[in-house]
Parts: sequence; structure tokens; C-alpha cells
Amino acid sequence: MRVVAAVVLREGRLLLTQRPAGGPHGLLWEFPGGKVEAGESVAAALRREILEELGVGARPLEILGREAHDYPDGPAVEIVFVRCELDAFDFAPSHAVHAVRWVPPVEVDLAGVLAADRAFLRRLGAPA
Repeated sequence: MRVVAAVVLREGRLLLTQRPAGGPHGLLWEFPGGKVEAGESVAAALRREILEELGVGARPLEILGREAHDYPDGPAVEIVFVRCELDAFDFAPSHAVHAVRWVPPVEVDLAGVLAADRAFLRRLGAPA
């Protein structure tokens, strides 16, 4: 399964979203984004997912990297990390987002982050 992750930096801080309680990987933090649908480009998926999750438009700028992750309780995923800019910062989070926060990469607590995003966050400066 292919997933797109939006990497948004603002004033040295990364945008992270928290999954809702009660669902898969509940209350873990992650990059906003989601599944790339069949026949959909990575850029189109990123724009759709950000609009659905945060209620704002997004402009994909460049692919920063790719990571493969195998979840023991689910499918293998390929995550495409895309640097992007947002059209606005007055978010209207959907039911799929419990909370939104901006955090400097060096202050990210990886224990509270979705496992598939940890390696990429380390590359951005999160402590190991």
C-alpha cells in the first residue's frame, strides 16, 4: 500500500497530527496524509488528504524521501514524504484528526509517533 505524508515546516517547526483514540494506532502522532488511491498521483493524494484532514489546500513541492514499513498487524506500506506548503493555517480538523501541533524536529518524542514515520523524523533531527 502506498501512503503520502505531508512534510510542512513553518518557522523551524514540523506539522504533526494525532490519530483519534479508539482507532488503529490511537493517539499516536504522524505526518498528515494518507493512502494513495488507485490511479491517483502522489501529488493529487496529498492535496486530497490535507483538504480532508485539515480543511486547507496544499501545494506539493518536492519528494523528500521514501520509507518502507511492515506493520506486524497490518499491510506493508511505502510512505512517500513530500515537502509542501499550505494555503492557510486555520485548520478545521476532521474526525480523523484528534489534535494538531507544531514541533521542532529536535523535540519530537519518537515513542509517541507512528512507527512508520520514526526513521524519517530521525533524518530531520529528532532524537534517536
